[in-house]
Amino acid sequence: MSKPIYVLSGPNLNMLGQREPEIYGSQTLDDIHKSLSERGAKHGKDVKCFQSNHEGQLVDIIQEAGNKASGLIINAGALTHTSVAIADAIRAIDIPAIEVHMSNVYQREEFRHHSYLSPVVIGLICGFGSQSYELALDVLVTDAQK
Repeated sequence: MSKPIYVLSGPNLNMLGQREPEIYGSQTLDDIHKSLSERGAKHGKDVKCFQSNHEGQLVDIIQEAGNKASGLIINAGALTHTSVAIADAIRAIDIPAIEVHMSNVYQREEFRHHSYLSPVVIGLICGFGSQSYELALDVLVTDAQK
């Protein structure tokens, strides 16, 4: 069996559906995870989804992904803009990683314009709501089939 794709969501993303629906929409993180699992299954790919509000736990899952996954999709939330530890964890693994954000971070507050993750991932997808995750999954599934 092929290795799964890991989907990792950071702080406050467990509040999707309630948190600022004018920015993030009404879908919950569980809705997004279910959709990604179904989309992955259509391509014969297992998708494992995780969420944590704790930086160290996110680092642990990234390290695990390096050994067990074929790719990583990460929305580190606010930690995108502050966490060298998460960037270092991604740099240390040898699988493709894609950074995603539901909102267009470049249309928001200035502090959101800087990402510690962007220099260590293969690409960034932002501004397409929950579809940002789906687009990243499509890239990894297509890349995995090459």
